[in-house]
Amino acid sequence: MAMYEMKPEYYTGVNFIDEEHKKLFEIANTAYELLMNEFIPDKYDYIMEVVNELKDYTKYHFDHEETYMNSIKYKRILSQKVSHDDFIEKINGYDSEIIDENQKESLLELLDFLTTWLVEHIYKQDKLIAE
Repeated sequence: MAMYEMKPEYYTGVNFIDEEHKKLFEIANTAYELLMNEFIPDKYDYIMEVVNELKDYTKYHFDHEETYMNSIKYKRILSQKVSHDDFIEKINGYDSEIIDENQKESLLELLDFLTTWLVEHIYKQDKLIAE
C-alpha cells in the first residue's frame, strides 16, 4: 500500500499531466519508504538519488506543463511559473552536507515539503488548467 498515491480528486483530466503527477507521487513514496527503512543505516546516497530525480523530473514536468499551458493560452500561466520556479529553487537549495549530517530530518523535511506542494499545487492550481 503506497503512502502517497494519486487520489481521484487529483486528476486534472489532462492525460499527460496526470501521468506525470503520478510519477511525482511515486518519487514521494520512494522518499517515504526510505524514511521508514530501518535496515539502511546510511541513507545519504539514497536521499541524494531522490533529490536528483526530483530535480530532473520536475524540470521535465514543469516545462511540459508550461508548454501545454502556452498552447491553450492559459490565463494563469504566470502564477504557475512562479510556483514551479519556487519548487525548483527549493529543491536546488538542498545542501548535500546538511543532508549527510541530518539524514532523518532532511528526509522528513523533504517529505513535508513534497506533501504540501503536491496536494496544494495539484489540487488548487493544476486542476484549473483543464477548466
